[in-house]
Amino acid sequence: MAVVPVKAASAGARGPASRDEDVKVAVLIVIHPGDVRTIARCDDRRVRYRHQMAFAVVMPENVLCEVANKQIDEAGQDTHHYLDVLENVSAAGVDAHISIKPTQLGLDLDKELCFRNLQRLVDRAAEHGNFVWIDMESSRYVDPTLELFRRTRARSSHIGIALQAYLYRTSHDVESLLPLGAAIRLVKGAYLEPPDVAYPKKSDVDENYYKLACRLLDENARQMGTLVHLATHDVRLAARLNAFIDDHGVPNTAYEYAMLYGIQRPLQQRLVASGRRVRVLISYGEDWFAWYMRRLAERPANVGFVLKNLVSR
Repeated sequence: MAVVPVKAASAGARGPASRDEDVKVAVLIVIHPGDVRTIARCDDRRVRYRHQMAFAVVMPENVLCEVANKQIDEAGQDTHHYLDVLENVSAAGVDAHISIKPTQLGLDLDKELCFRNLQRLVDRAAEHGNFVWIDMESSRYVDPTLELFRRTRARSSHIGIALQAYLYRTSHDVESLLPLGAAIRLVKGAYLEPPDVAYPKKSDVDENYYKLACRLLDENARQMGTLVHLATHDVRLAARLNAFIDDHGVPNTAYEYAMLYGIQRPLQQRLVASGRRVRVLISYGEDWFAWYMRRLAERPANVGFVLKNLVSR
């Protein structure tokens, strides 16, 4: 367990960035399910934090779910776990969102079951002024995940969704979500997809990411209430995005950077020092190592990226 100094953005009713005042918050790395309740025992008076950072709690998808063998009671257990997380995060006064994968909540088993489980989480998050993110899985899940998001967003603003820049379809998906005033976490994409579904070249993925991010950050999108998580560890891409943000006067309340704990820490620190918000995503749970290794195995480029970061630390 480690405590990382941050200055957090309140979750609030509009999502990840809604106020600027100082808050005191402890960020803990949680290794085992249930350990997150140690957050509730944290004394947040120990340290006054001075940086604009925050984090999201991410529980890896259940291994059984990936082979379509996850049982309904397990989906219920994961839902109860997240309900407990939301309670303990609230009790501790920690600015920590939760991020779920629909297959955790039973999407492969029963779409309505998944929807009901998600509603329970979003309703609980709303009670505490918190926020729930839906992760995007492989391309075959995009349509049912977007449907799940739209149904949920129609009844609550305490929900956001991840979109993957390496998919050809994402530009269309962005335009379809903008009128909803959606909170969108833009990621490059980690799953191995065929070349007729996703850009195979990194340079093309990077350029599409930049194009999509600029669309989400532009004045028209902001007027519709769009909130953006820029989920990238790419130093050059971040520099291009910062230039766009500064040139177009994009307010800090309209976006946050989102990065994995321990990856590109120097970049995170530079962003914070420049007054930008950074939300750090932490994977935890009994299967966190298996989840991490699958992310590496799905795309060979992921291995080189992690090794590069380990050497540069």
